Amino acid sequence: MSVILILILASLAVAVAFLAGFIWAVKSGQFEDTCTPAMRILGEDEAATQLSSEARDTNSPKRRPEVMAYPGRNVEGSDR
Repeated sequence: MSVILILILASLAVAVAFLAGFIWAVKSGQFEDTCTPAMRILGEDEAATQLSSEARDTNSPKRRPEVMAYPGRNVEGSDR
């Protein structure tokens, strides 16, 4: 019987801790702007612009994508 009492008290303590954490998050402004983080991924950033300009540069070396092969099979251009 005492085990049930301990488990109930422990579950209440965990519930109060989660409630306190949620209240702290709301008061600190975690849920004020929910739209901007989702839209940020759709915008173009500086790193993507720089990579695309390097890809268009004629002086940059052309990279050939690596071809994955099954072990033991020779793939054109593969020295393995």
